[in-house]
Amino acid sequence: MFKKIAAGCVLVIVAAWLVSVAVVHRFDSDRVETVKGGKIEKILVAHGCDYCHTPSAKLPFYANMPVSKQLMQNDIQTGMRHFDIRPTLAALQQNTAVPEADLAKMQVEIARNEMPPPLYKVMHWSGFMSEQDRTTLEQWIVGEREKYYTPPTTPEVIRGNIVLPLPYSLPTNPHKVALGEELFNDTRLSKDNTLSCASCHVLNNGGADGRITSWGVDAQRGPINAPTVFNSAFNLTQFWDGRAKDLQEQADGPVQNPVEMGSAWPQAIAKLNQDAPLKARFERVYPAGFTSLNITDAIAEFEKTLLTPGSPFDRYLSGDASALTAQQKRGYQSFIKYKCGTCHTGTNLGGQSFELMGLKADYFADRGQITNADFGRYNVTHIERDRFRFKTPTLRNISLTGPWFHDASATRLSDAVKIMLKYQVGVSLPDSDVSDLVALLESMKGVYTPTPLLNPASEASTGQH
Repeated sequence: MFKKIAAGCVLVIVAAWLVSVAVVHRFDSDRVETVKGGKIEKILVAHGCDYCHTPSAKLPFYANMPVSKQLMQNDIQTGMRHFDIRPTLAALQQNTAVPEADLAKMQVEIARNEMPPPLYKVMHWSGFMSEQDRTTLEQWIVGEREKYYTPPTTPEVIRGNIVLPLPYSLPTNPHKVALGEELFNDTRLSKDNTLSCASCHVLNNGGADGRITSWGVDAQRGPINAPTVFNSAFNLTQFWDGRAKDLQEQADGPVQNPVEMGSAWPQAIAKLNQDAPLKARFERVYPAGFTSLNITDAIAEFEKTLLTPGSPFDRYLSGDASALTAQQKRGYQSFIKYKCGTCHTGTNLGGQSFELMGLKADYFADRGQITNADFGRYNVTHIERDRFRFKTPTLRNISLTGPWFHDASATRLSDAVKIMLKYQVGVSLPDSDVSDLVALLESMKGVYTPTPLLNPASEASTGQH
């Protein structure tokens, strides 16, 4: 009798589950019909990516039931911490570039078939992705990467990879570059003629200054660690919090910052105008003369030449199997295994997204004493999700740019790796594995070749470009 009752209960439970699954499947199918977009958007919605990777998707009926509600809310919070799919969906609707880091994250998850999670698939059979849909997404991702992010010089064998070699140059105006180099090193841009851009971005020291935070005029200390200037032309935005949209806007900030150079453009321009030879050279390229826009344009043009290609890691990516040691190759396998390339992506191995410092554990609670600089991207957007998010730093030349992180909390590269593993990946690895990763990071050091000086006669002949 008991066995019959138990069997009956099981049948009732299974029947209720099947009915629920059928209702949910119909709900999921109906959602897809409402999508106003192309094939890619429909696939992403059909497999429920927006349920957990947007904050306001219409959820199925069980989302308001006890237990289920808590589970769903936790999944949404976790999903949004890792990846917000709204920029991808917006780019698809507007036919613009999908963010490069978004492509990397989707590419890895699709290849590993790790999303959606198993518990989701218990209720959502649509979560099981067909090979056709998987292939369609993979081809689309590779096509997007090729269209928007892959340099023409990239070897054919690795086109579409989530990490790529750095190109050897970018298009620049050599006359602007020459002027920008002078101004980058000109201390007259500061209030007391003591600091230049090169004071905090030392080109023979990894493009940074090696300090916890940079020193400004009147011996003031800034609130945050100075990032490297090398390869910054490839960043999505500039500064840790992304408050400058490009190199030119970034160059404008320090001059007027009271803690950095402490000057103002009228004062800086007045000093530059007293330099007759420089003024004459500048006006041959910029007929309007010294203005904040012209000065920052020249500095930005120079910074486009601050590239460090040719690293052992780049040579390895390009097909030279001997470019990395056995230890560095082991480090690269760990790099791939722990999805480091989903954030440290593209040609710059970073700089393409704002990531939460503390995905797997609370970094700031463990460190203590929160400062305004710790709020990161939130200071720009004032969106709560952006609190404690920072632009992912480039890994290029990282062995030269310590101390590491926005707060300079790691004084050894091995410590930086351990912090990333704990707070971003959620694992603790043996010291030997950490050493392998450190060795890999050391292989990412490239070579900076200063721009040859212009012939004065050539410079004199130029007009505005």
